[in-house]
Amino acid sequence: MVARALSTKKAVALFHALSDETRLALLDRLKDGERCVCELTEAMKTGQSRLSFHLKVLKEAGLVEDRREGRWMYYSLSVQAIEELEHLVGSLKEAVRAAVSAGRCC
Repeated sequence: MVARALSTKKAVALFHALSDETRLALLDRLKDGERCVCELTEAMKTGQSRLSFHLKVLKEAGLVEDRREGRWMYYSLSVQAIEELEHLVGSLKEAVRAAVSAGRCC
């Protein structure tokens, strides 16, 4: 995989999307594969409008993808977004290690 820097704007959107307990629970439900919005609504024991708001935030951040099949929407995790997060966290980890080994850390 070619490493690429994540823009600050994209990183903010990702971390904002991850900063909510409901959205984290949705991501947890999606880690085993695609789910219909009706399944998510039932599993989360919440109203569809509230769930739709959180799914919209996740989608705008690029963390989930959706597809329509008839009248139903199906959601799944975005592999690309997860890889971007992994790269971002990895680059932070490398920077901390470099600072520590250079003696630039308290």
